[in-house]
Amino acid sequence: MAYKLSKWSLTSLYPGYESAELQSAFDMIEEQVTSFEGVREKLNPDMPADQFVAVLRPSEETARVANKLYSFAGLSFSADTQDQAAQSLQARVLQFLAEVENRTLFFSLWWKEVDEANAKRLMEACGDYRYYLEALRLYKPHTLSEAEEKIVNIKNVTGSNALVNLYDSITNRYTFKMKVNGKVKEMTAAELFSYRYSTDPKVRAESYQEQFRIFGNDGTILGQMYQTRLRDWHNENVNLRKFINPIASRNLSNDIPDEAVETLLGVARKNVIIFQRYFKMKAKFVGVKQLRRYDIYAPVAAAKKTYDFDEAVKKVLDAFSGFDPKVAELAKRVFDENRMDSEIRKGKRSGAFCWSVLPEMTPWVLVNYQGTAREVATLAHEFGHAIHSMLASHHTTFTFQSSLPLAETASTFAEMVLIDKLLSEEQDESVRRDILFKQMDDSYATIMRQSYFALFEKQAHEMVQKNASVDELSAVYLENLKEQFGDSIDLSDEFKWEWVGIPHIYHTPFYVYAYAFGQLLVLALYQQYKAQGESFKPKYLKILSAGGSQAPEKILAEAGVDIRDPKFWQGGFDVLEKLVSELEKLPVEVKGKVKGKKVTATSPPKGKKTVKAKPAKRKTVKKK
Repeated sequence: MAYKLSKWSLTSLYPGYESAELQSAFDMIEEQVTSFEGVREKLNPDMPADQFVAVLRPSEETARVANKLYSFAGLSFSADTQDQAAQSLQARVLQFLAEVENRTLFFSLWWKEVDEANAKRLMEACGDYRYYLEALRLYKPHTLSEAEEKIVNIKNVTGSNALVNLYDSITNRYTFKMKVNGKVKEMTAAELFSYRYSTDPKVRAESYQEQFRIFGNDGTILGQMYQTRLRDWHNENVNLRKFINPIASRNLSNDIPDEAVETLLGVARKNVIIFQRYFKMKAKFVGVKQLRRYDIYAPVAAAKKTYDFDEAVKKVLDAFSGFDPKVAELAKRVFDENRMDSEIRKGKRSGAFCWSVLPEMTPWVLVNYQGTAREVATLAHEFGHAIHSMLASHHTTFTFQSSLPLAETASTFAEMVLIDKLLSEEQDESVRRDILFKQMDDSYATIMRQSYFALFEKQAHEMVQKNASVDELSAVYLENLKEQFGDSIDLSDEFKWEWVGIPHIYHTPFYVYAYAFGQLLVLALYQQYKAQGESFKPKYLKILSAGGSQAPEKILAEAGVDIRDPKFWQGGFDVLEKLVSELEKLPVEVKGKVKGKKVTATSPPKGKKTVKAKPAKRKTVKKK
């Protein structure tokens, strides 16, 4: 089978915007919700367990249809953010589902008030629904009255949700111009960003400069949108729901203790010197005294190897098959069922993601493929998400999706499996050396960069409450970068606009620490795999197959991981420090000459990996 660049098909969800099946879905939910409203007066803490389960099952059925509607609208919009029909459908679906949530809100409010003894009795009879019910009760201290919750839901449709959709529509319609091979070329963001890995330092700089020129022109407007998003977040989560601070709301939705998140970010901040050492060392390989911020992803060798899409997919599938043939078969389903959107198009959402809809449905995967080794790794990353979802397909709609921090486990592990495969096959020393350095580049992008995004978010949320201007936020972001890089990087002022082009901080405040969490976790897991071999695989696949059926801390504790212990997080950084030390021993090749003995590229130390810091969007409709 030859794999070709293509656009996905959504017909397994609905045939089209005007289809009878789509309208029927709205009608079906309306009918189901009307029926569900009838159980309101029958809810009683002393009710028999079988009656309670009989209430939950129709609720899940409604969630299943709602997930399909929401996903069809969201995937259609992602495929073309400028399509007015997709925009209209998304607005309609969001409004409709907010109204549905309001009509069914009584159940979650009642459940949170059930006494502990009866709650325990009922949960014991609920099988796979158990963790869904446990997680709902975590929100009890932060739940408002029914009337207030309804107002919040409706407000979000035309408030924060609409603002985020507007941000996407504005930024995804941007086109960029850059001179390529002597001619000015108009391009999408994905095409522009690919030049950051060019061997030409001028091209790398122009790629960033053009992005910041376009985003900077709208910087004040995009910045105001962010300020509004943060005020809305604070009004709801701190003022109304009484979370101790803005990030605590995200931590609870992830079911990760505040202590563990603060420990992770604190340990990351302590270890920033590892990456500063790396960038100073890399400058020598690039042949400059000091790297500019434009150069941090610069290749260290003039290797220009690319992979056509068919070759890339087969390399990924072969790597997965070498780990476990079942894993490769699951990934192949994405193609067999036409769930991949891989081509470059105007209006298409930039970046990459995996979107899971229902437990038994193969997920949809979006990439913007252009043939570089990094994009081969991105394929592995997104397939990893899909595999994670499919391994958890035996769970309910409420419990098959993992929490955000564990959502990155399979994706980052998949990249490590691929890189080992590439290194074992690659004979070109310059390509091998490039791969080794790219892994450290990507570790920076996934661990330190994302941790400092989260630190910026924490500061920005505080500043907006004190009426900070957009310029003041930009100044603080620049200071954030200066702390990250120290004297290892020459940082130009236009990077003050970088933050307005980071979709995650608009879409999902404090999402980003999940990447650092996932990467450091997988560094530890991959070391175990290398040490234990075949005996490791059942334990790893068990973690993935748990999906979201247990608290993340419990899932990881069973694998011997204590996420509250600074030593665990430090262990990940120790792996990276070892990798930097190994890279520092390599002789430097500059302008075709080698300082010292002949360069010999070798396989990296155990535990080292690559991760693409790309959004992995995984959606399900789930009530808090």
